[in-house]
Amino acid sequence: MSFLRRRSAATPAGPDFDVLAMDPGDWPGNLGAGLLPAPDGSCQGVFLRYDLFGGRGPAMVIGNLPEGSPARETAEGQIPFEVAQLLAALENDEEVTVTGTEESPVMLDDNLLIVRRIICSESRISCVQFDRSDGVLVTIASWDRPITEDLYQLLKPLPAELFQR
Repeated sequence: MSFLRRRSAATPAGPDFDVLAMDPGDWPGNLGAGLLPAPDGSCQGVFLRYDLFGGRGPAMVIGNLPEGSPARETAEGQIPFEVAQLLAALENDEEVTVTGTEESPVMLDDNLLIVRRIICSESRISCVQFDRSDGVLVTIASWDRPITEDLYQLLKPLPAELFQR
């Protein structure tokens, strides 16, 4: 899969990895993007918030976190970073924990993904994660919408220009 290669640019303009997400032009509503900077200025992750509810809050957050990103480190029962971002954007301050995980294989073109479904104590949250071959962890968190296998077919690398400052 071509989107699993690291970019090599002389002057990085954002993350040094391809950001796998849904093209904002393919979706109605608002899109917000955030970079997680490290103290040295490198990018420790990218997350995108998709507001499909017409201004009533985001319906989905997709995160791309490279190896070594502190946002990947979670304690037992702690929700992923993207779920926390989704809850904060929805101004939902109820305590949510992870109650279990399930792994299942998913075919994406000619490639096999092992997708981890994260089960949360808040039943309106759907969350899945998978690892890319370049070490980037992709997490999709959705509010009040199930995540189906069709969604993986919509994921593609976004152009680097989207993240230039």
